[in-house]
Amino acid sequence: MTEKNIERDKDEGKAAGSEGSRDPVEILKAEVAEIRDRNVRLLAEFENMRKRHERERQEIIKYAHEEVIVEVLGVFEDLERSLDAARASAAPDAVIIKGLEMVIKRLQALFKEYEVQAIEDVGKPFDHTRHEAMMVEERDDQEEHTILEVFQKGYTLGSRVVRTAKVKVAKKKQNNQEKAAGGGQQG
Repeated sequence: MTEKNIERDKDEGKAAGSEGSRDPVEILKAEVAEIRDRNVRLLAEFENMRKRHERERQEIIKYAHEEVIVEVLGVFEDLERSLDAARASAAPDAVIIKGLEMVIKRLQALFKEYEVQAIEDVGKPFDHTRHEAMMVEERDDQEEHTILEVFQKGYTLGSRVVRTAKVKVAKKKQNNQEKAAGGGQQG
């Protein structure tokens, strides 16, 4: 054996001897504390995982109806147009109007229950995540990119946009000098 090996063996013997001189009760207490700490951490991790799973499950449930709701929105809007047409007709039928109003009211209650909301943004700035620009109109009286008109309502389901609103957007009018300057630069 070399001197280095002999010294290493002595050091290991001292370490083993010092551990052996510790009180066995203290050693067990330390082990119990370590196991307890590990258990507390595992329980906390398990609880966090359970909460995350529950949130994900609720999210799945909330948006599981999205496709059906989008289809029902079309029917809902057809009913609204029918009601408007019935009211505007030369000889409106009160019974038909009342029936349409009742169906629309029930659908609105259903939408509220499922957190479906119309995107009502006339006068607000255009947002490509909520709106689809169908038309642009030059205006002096409106800020650039302000929504002027909604051609078809958009809807949200909770915080998710399920259908963008089809809108007309304002654009600043170019004066004649800007048009002339812009026309000369093309080419």
